[in-house]
Amino acid sequence: MNTFVGEAYDQVREMCIFLLNGLALPPDKALAVYVQSPGSPFVYCGAVTVSRPSAVLPLPWPEPGGDAAAGGAGAGGQPLQLTSPGAAPLSAKIGVSVEDLGALPSLDAAAGRRIERMAMRVGENLFNFMQSFCGVDGSKLVVPTDILDRWFNKFQERAKRDPDYLKGFAL
Repeated sequence: MNTFVGEAYDQVREMCIFLLNGLALPPDKALAVYVQSPGSPFVYCGAVTVSRPSAVLPLPWPEPGGDAAAGGAGAGGQPLQLTSPGAAPLSAKIGVSVEDLGALPSLDAAAGRRIERMAMRVGENLFNFMQSFCGVDGSKLVVPTDILDRWFNKFQERAKRDPDYLKGFAL
């Protein structure tokens, strides 16, 4: 599978890729995964190697028509039209390539950004919870001594009740 046909390709947010037991990939090589929206360049998503034989990779689809900063807009702010009216829609692509491990961006860079983003969201959740119990003593904010326990218990209970709750922090 290397092509998704249809306009809802950007709804595919993750993909799982893995090396089968019988696959012999040299230790200095990797299977790199790229995505491409219609009219855009390929964007690197991550890779698997012999030492990391499986991964669930986020698929950061670029804006159709090129640069994400341009927003895919043409002259006058109108949506960029990549085909003639009535033509079949262009396909988005997922590319898989065997590449030198040293030539790829760090495999952990994307994971590090996701972890940092998740930590920031959990921290914001804690801060917002604490604010609702804050008092002011001069120039200091005062919170109950058991505030972290209360927040963590609430956090755990919500995660148990709603399986998608934690996914909201990871996106």
